[in-house]
Amino acid sequence: MKIIAFAASNSTQSINKQLVGYAASLVEGAQTELLDLNDYELPMFGVDLEAKDGIPEAAKAFHQKLAQGDAIMISLAEHNGNFAAAFKNLLDWCSRIDRKVFHDKPMVLLATSPGQGGGKSVLSLAIQSMPRFGGDVKGSLSIPSFNDNFDMQNGKLTNPELNQQLLETVQRLIYGE
Repeated sequence: MKIIAFAASNSTQSINKQLVGYAASLVEGAQTELLDLNDYELPMFGVDLEAKDGIPEAAKAFHQKLAQGDAIMISLAEHNGNFAAAFKNLLDWCSRIDRKVFHDKPMVLLATSPGQGGGKSVLSLAIQSMPRFGGDVKGSLSIPSFNDNFDMQNGKLTNPELNQQLLETVQRLIYGE
């Protein structure tokens, strides 16, 4: 199984990138390609810009990467209760290529934040919206208080209960719900 994993954030210090990298490593036998949204910088989507210049190559490349995987894993950054602007913009551009951005692939959605909410608002939004974009959501999990529950030096969760929940969530990519 090949997993395409990424943090829905363009922060170079993204805790969601740390989480999704660790989560993908928990799927035994899987090959993981960890994407960085900074490699797919795009102008702000607009129909006038699309009519003038077409769909940018970076959006086409990202869309193609998603197609190359067997499953998708995303950890979502929460900005004011919503998607980070960089991710939303990429999603908008990719949806112009094909409404089924995620190619009907199984996916796991994660979110984390430094606070106790753990990105639950954006995770809820993603659970509702990803199926409209061809995402077959098999599982989701919010990790609260990231800095208290994740060892950055060793790159793993330190809370045994959260770690077990994460392991069970990511295994749904293989075994379904």
